[in-house]
Amino acid sequence: MPGRRIMKVNVLGTEYEIKRRSYNEDKDFKKRDIVGYCDVVMKEIVVCNIATYPGYEEESREYHAEIEKQTLRHEIVHAFLAESGLWDNSCTTTGWATNEEMVDWIAIQFPKMIKAFKEAKAI
Repeated sequence: MPGRRIMKVNVLGTEYEIKRRSYNEDKDFKKRDIVGYCDVVMKEIVVCNIATYPGYEEESREYHAEIEKQTLRHEIVHAFLAESGLWDNSCTTTGWATNEEMVDWIAIQFPKMIKAFKEAKAI
């Protein structure tokens, strides 16, 4: 993920800003014990600069980049679920569309899925 440059991504016709912030720059990282979030009201995805996250300062740049990419994919999945109308249809925090395990699975497996789709000429 690039440094301070703000990127944008189109999620089902809605533009989301992607922002990278340091740990101390965003109170939500500490308050909610998270490394990223999708704000469906403000239409922004925020990812922590992992090099600034307590306990991760000594990890390699490659490690930081991979964690940030995985976090970005995770938050984009949340945005897709929200924009497709499934966010509110989950009823509770244990509903499938807000289930962190399911969102993680999609975010982690998606690179393999897209490769398989391309190999099979399915997209």
